[in-house]
Amino acid sequence: MKTRTLGSTGLEISSVVFGGNVFGWTLDETESFKMLDACVDQGLTTIDTADVYSRWKPGNQGGESETLIGNWLAARPDKRDKVQIFTKVGMDMGDGNTGLSPRWIREEVENSLSRLKTDYIDLYFSHRFDEDTPQADTLGVYKDLLDEGKIRSIGASNFDEGQLEDALKIAETEGLPAYQVLQPEYSLVSRASFEGPLQRLCIDKNIGVVTYFSLASGFLSGKYRSLDDLQGQARGGMAKKYIENGGLQVLEAMDDIATSKNITLAELAIAWLLHRDGVTAPIASATKDSHLKSLVKASEVSLTPEEVEALAVF
Repeated sequence: MKTRTLGSTGLEISSVVFGGNVFGWTLDETESFKMLDACVDQGLTTIDTADVYSRWKPGNQGGESETLIGNWLAARPDKRDKVQIFTKVGMDMGDGNTGLSPRWIREEVENSLSRLKTDYIDLYFSHRFDEDTPQADTLGVYKDLLDEGKIRSIGASNFDEGQLEDALKIAETEGLPAYQVLQPEYSLVSRASFEGPLQRLCIDKNIGVVTYFSLASGFLSGKYRSLDDLQGQARGGMAKKYIENGGLQVLEAMDDIATSKNITLAELAIAWLLHRDGVTAPIASATKDSHLKSLVKASEVSLTPEEVEALAVF
């Protein structure tokens, strides 16, 4: 798999980032180890996770994904230098532990390092904007962690243009580290929050962009074509909004191009993101070896400017 430089971080990451939310949720430890081994074998060396993954699963408390990745790293000590680990802080972990206060970040980075069984995190994200904590306070504790070598770069997830621009200005005026990467929701059927001012800001400031929900919770695989297809599906509620708001037009546009290139719709959706201005790499998960091979194939698909534009119908 090809690599791409992630903004100003200097990190050379795989052109598709593996979404680690499946570890400890839909994949147990044995299956997670197999998938991580296969990722490295296929050249997909960048793993995205978060402290909160997968707190939503009954019986989980959060930290399950990081723990399984850490167990894998402990069992494969030669792999740490071959992978890049992204994780995040800021979502609700219970007992009032949430947000981006220096106290909580300082405590939770140690928890993440312990779960990951590593002494550094390649890229540490603010998972969401915290209106209760001054951005200078958050960036100040990140400066300390960078100086200590516990994290190597910082990013922001779910920030809008104003929030990110404010953070960049504060970093410049107060001599604090600036966010180097943005992780926004972005796909063929979810474009409005990234395209435009936020996209231009990232391009102008050389901020790397790794997109989440790149396949729109499976909708862009084409398996949901009617409301009946959603019956009994765990993510049916998310796909429903795409069906009811013009998403089927996107699938129709994708059908012709995917057929002409002999690729799946999911592969086309990933390839489209890789052709978008400002996007460094999409995040996507896999639970089967065939899905992983599809991600690798998607990274090699070439689209013409006309094909890219033809798909932008949502």
